[in-house]
Amino acid sequence: MAARQEAMAKVGVFVGSVYGGAEDVAQEVVGQLIAKGHAAQLFLDPQIEDFLEYQNDVALVITSTTGQGEIPDNLLPLYLALNEQFPLLPGLAYGVISMGDSSYGEERYCGAGRQFDELLAQLQAKSVNERLDIDACVNFDALEVAIPWLTQFVQRITE
Repeated sequence: MAARQEAMAKVGVFVGSVYGGAEDVAQEVVGQLIAKGHAAQLFLDPQIEDFLEYQNDVALVITSTTGQGEIPDNLLPLYLALNEQFPLLPGLAYGVISMGDSSYGEERYCGAGRQFDELLAQLQAKSVNERLDIDACVNFDALEVAIPWLTQFVQRITE
């Protein structure tokens, strides 16, 4: 009996975290990707060189939002470098998990993820799933929302 051969994906997981919540989600996501047989690597202080290694593969940005809707300090250099160098990335499939607090208002809520999503679309990367916005006011355990989204994301990158 032939076993079903599932396509393996190479996934870079790029994290923007302030207090560790996004990092916790990212570590669980990487663990689940590896358990499913994918090559996944976590980047806590990502540089543009790290990101461009995945330009023909899959990038997953998992970020919290800080201050007035800004990108966390550890992810900001990557965002600025992508925005400044503006490398077109038509071979990149991507997803964004954005964490925020809706009590800060609509303009600020999940602003970091929204900025990354918009920039990657401008760079001609292909969104795999609609951006997942996780509201800390509603979802005390971000993984309860992130894992079902990840399941759909994985199905789409291996189709």
